[in-house]
Amino acid sequence: MRKKRSSSTESFYDTFESPVGILYLVFTGKTLREVSFKKPGEVIRKGEAPSLIKKELKEYFEDGREEFTQKIGFTKGTEFDRKVWLALKEVPYGETRTYKWLAEKVGKPAAYRAVGRALSRNPIPILLPCHRIIESNGSIGGYSSGLDIKRRLLEIEYYIKLAKKG
Repeated sequence: MRKKRSSSTESFYDTFESPVGILYLVFTGKTLREVSFKKPGEVIRKGEAPSLIKKELKEYFEDGREEFTQKIGFTKGTEFDRKVWLALKEVPYGETRTYKWLAEKVGKPAAYRAVGRALSRNPIPILLPCHRIIESNGSIGGYSSGLDIKRRLLEIEYYIKLAKKG
């Protein structure tokens, strides 16, 4: 009987301890597919994430890294969802934008509720910073991983940005 070899298309997860809790990083090969605050299902094996993502996340939480170079890919989401998720890269580090702003950015100015639904399905939070999207009235809005985590991410960015201005 042959031993089954690991495939570069096989998914696996690794963990990263962050100031907002353990992050579960799901990969297929060297492509990041998901960042979650919940452990993936039992069918996904534990593996070793590329050192790049851990380095970049460490720099984000400690030094205010503003852009990630880790290759990402989507296994779910509609074309609209993906357009919304990728537009999040245009929200500057340490700043916020509104659901309405994001709807306008993706060319659907009346679709701010659909934008909110797309954000609730964002598979790669932090790298695609949905935590930077707030209500037009300035209230924090929602966050699929909980408002405490959203507040903490915004605080981390605010204080690091403030310290950089020094």
